[in-house]
Amino acid sequence: MDFSLLLVVAVVVSGLIWLMDLVWWRPARRRRLAAAEAATTEGLGPEAKAKVLKEPWPVDYARSFFPVLLVVLLLRSFLVEPFQIPSGSMRPTLEVGDFILVNKYAYGLRLPVTHTRFVELGEPQRGDVMVFRFPNEPSVNFIKRVVGLPGDTLRYEDKQLYVNGEPVPKRLLEESPDGARGELLLEELLGERSHRIYNNPRDPGPRVRELVVPEGHYFTLGDNRDHSNDSRYWGFVPEENIVGRAFAVWMQWDGGLPSFSEVRRIH
Repeated sequence: MDFSLLLVVAVVVSGLIWLMDLVWWRPARRRRLAAAEAATTEGLGPEAKAKVLKEPWPVDYARSFFPVLLVVLLLRSFLVEPFQIPSGSMRPTLEVGDFILVNKYAYGLRLPVTHTRFVELGEPQRGDVMVFRFPNEPSVNFIKRVVGLPGDTLRYEDKQLYVNGEPVPKRLLEESPDGARGELLLEELLGERSHRIYNNPRDPGPRVRELVVPEGHYFTLGDNRDHSNDSRYWGFVPEENIVGRAFAVWMQWDGGLPSFSEVRRIH
């Protein structure tokens, strides 16, 4: 279900009903009231006037919901959109059940539904946690970390990422965190930006031969390197599939009571 499309349709329908009432139906009700008052010498009482001027229920609902729907559409399309993390592919940065906020203008303003960028405000940077529409199934949103920019030369071999011929620095933080046998918690440094990742040396994982990121495309990886369906498997993310940059976790919900103790910025 395309929520953006439903929201746009709801805004258009409610707005049209409200506009038609302002232009045609409300003046018609007032004319009927004037005609009814002219037809009697005693005039109409308050209840009779209210009955003639009463708005039909579609108009009443449209007038109430249109401003709210319009504000939600503008905020969701151009400022901030909430998402929920459904999988562990971005652990340890993001956990299953995290509710995140995504900046919709960091990479330019896009029209709802068509996703066409009409204002350029910025481009994804190496190390950004980016939400995008999955190239193989655009109705599904993915979240991964940007590791390759247009023109970059990349290679991934023996758990090591190489960018433009240089190995991305890593340092060990902890062995087998959370009791995960053989799993390593590492700090990875992309340029001047650091983040944590998981690696399992016992899992051979995929190997990516040297490649060049095409113009208008990006290469992404999950922070949970051995449990992530990312660009190593299905290729590059086209610029037109970008949704926005994830910047904060505002709630955690794993099926029980929602928790706000994990509110934090996303790095």
